[in-house]
Amino acid sequence: MPDFDAFHRLERAGWADPATARDYATRFAEAADQCVPALVSAVGAGPGCEALDLCCGHGNVACGLHAAGARVTGLDFSPAMLDLARDAVPGATFIEGDAMAAPFDDAMFDAVTIGFGVPHIPHPGRTFAEAARVLRPDGRIAYSVWQGGAAASVFTIVFGAIAEHGDPSVALPPGPGAHDYADEGIATDALTKAGFARPRFRVAPATCRVDAPDAPVDFFLEGTVRGGALLRPQPKAARALIRRAVADRIRAIYGPHGPWTVDAPAVIVSATLSPRA
Repeated sequence: MPDFDAFHRLERAGWADPATARDYATRFAEAADQCVPALVSAVGAGPGCEALDLCCGHGNVACGLHAAGARVTGLDFSPAMLDLARDAVPGATFIEGDAMAAPFDDAMFDAVTIGFGVPHIPHPGRTFAEAARVLRPDGRIAYSVWQGGAAASVFTIVFGAIAEHGDPSVALPPGPGAHDYADEGIATDALTKAGFARPRFRVAPATCRVDAPDAPVDFFLEGTVRGGALLRPQPKAARALIRRAVADRIRAIYGPHGPWTVDAPAVIVSATLSPRA
């Protein structure tokens, strides 16, 4: 198994910062919230459902589960995110912990959700195995991952500009790719090994609105750990080129005048727990 310890430390330290947590909850809330109904529907959450929201972040998925009538427990490694989640969903229970070693007994839940948390986990297969362990028979898992490779996407626009104009010596520590588990082959293999069957994939066409064409740079600089780690160390000239490239690309795709509604599509992956032997 690859050594992703440095990546894990980066993620933990980054998301522990209240400013980063708050900026993510503010800047990405519009697009992330648009994916919540698909996650809630995919696990069949409703009255009487015991739902576990792993990597719960600021609580937007937990809010959707709670609104559907489920009894919700959220787990996250970030105290800063948990503070936001508790304020947002006072009717849910939130616990600090590691999604790769969930502090729950076997077969406690009917549903497990992970809203955009999978890329922040060093070894997602361990988390899928934990989800299988804590689910009851016929339990369901659903998670969301931002889609990579789309021609029109805030992610490909910003990270494409970083790749083209950024200092190549600025790099992230080894870890899972940001979009790996949106890939059907990678996701199906990992879920099947963890004990799930019949994975399904659908694209949620989320969007975010920006008032300045270079605003997506600030989204990633201030509201994400990966983006911040790639953008903060950039020389001033490189960062200026990145901003200009992002602004030019936004105008080229979405028109010369703002505000702009920028695509941020996500993939919703769901599966059912296989019968235990």
